[in-house]
Amino acid sequence: METLVNSLKGKHLLTLADFSGEEITQIIDAAIELKEKQHNGVVHHYLKGKTLAMIFEKSSTRTRVSFEVGMSQLGGHALFLSRNDIQLGRGETVPDTAKVLSRYVDGIMIRAHEHSAVEELAANSSIPVINALTDDFHPCQALADLMTLYEAKGTFNKKKLAYIGDGNNVAHSLMIACAKLGVDCSIATPEGYEPKAEVIDLCKKVVSETGASLIVTNDPKEAVHEADAVYTDVWTSMGWEEEQEVRLKAFQPYQVNAELMSFANKDAIFLHCLPAKRGQEVTAEVIDGPQSYVFDEAENRLHVQKALMVALMA
Repeated sequence: METLVNSLKGKHLLTLADFSGEEITQIIDAAIELKEKQHNGVVHHYLKGKTLAMIFEKSSTRTRVSFEVGMSQLGGHALFLSRNDIQLGRGETVPDTAKVLSRYVDGIMIRAHEHSAVEELAANSSIPVINALTDDFHPCQALADLMTLYEAKGTFNKKKLAYIGDGNNVAHSLMIACAKLGVDCSIATPEGYEPKAEVIDLCKKVVSETGASLIVTNDPKEAVHEADAVYTDVWTSMGWEEEQEVRLKAFQPYQVNAELMSFANKDAIFLHCLPAKRGQEVTAEVIDGPQSYVFDEAENRLHVQKALMVALMA
């Protein structure tokens, strides 16, 4: 744990692009250690006396509970701050908010719409800032996803993750994490819903160094072929509800069902960041079946975020 703290001291987590593959591996290793301690009832108050401010522009179940519980298990304290609870929602600037919170707490977690707001917060903060989701990135989720893949397969070497659905914030962070860790990644989306070009270009550069492969296609069967993990997300993310009917039609051929899973390896696992809509992006047969690791994955949000907070705030 000391090595991890020394490695990441003074950093923010805005996107995983700012972290090396070695640093991401250290976070996952620490998360596995903390998970074992928690399951065995070993007290691990690495953040005793520390306080985390949690700013929420978007509602959440897993993010709020996992960060609050995580801080408690680490011996610290978490403050929930909705946009309506603080002056940021009444016109105070992001820089002023960052400077004030820096005098009160030891770290800031923010779940926001615009990624630029998180960048501005970090630029004006003297304490660590953790991106708990923006419209462009979801790095904490990707850390939990790759931790789950590692637990299920015992290695990242020669493993392939296939993501089927919207080229959204979850897809962006998954692509970056896989590229950094040398995990082959294939993304299948309907035409017009691909990941952002700048994220694809970034990942292509990284895989040229790590030796992993990256495929972006409109063919879900091509993407899933010989995959070790098949991943999907809701077709209509928060903020895009007005497009729901159009998206339902466009994404129907991208449902993860037993037929699509048959193109993956026989021992492939199924992943989903949750919440899920059974009968849309995934069938109940798959998400509630023996290949599903979605609740292990949800639990792992707690452990990777604890590792991350220890690394940045201890």
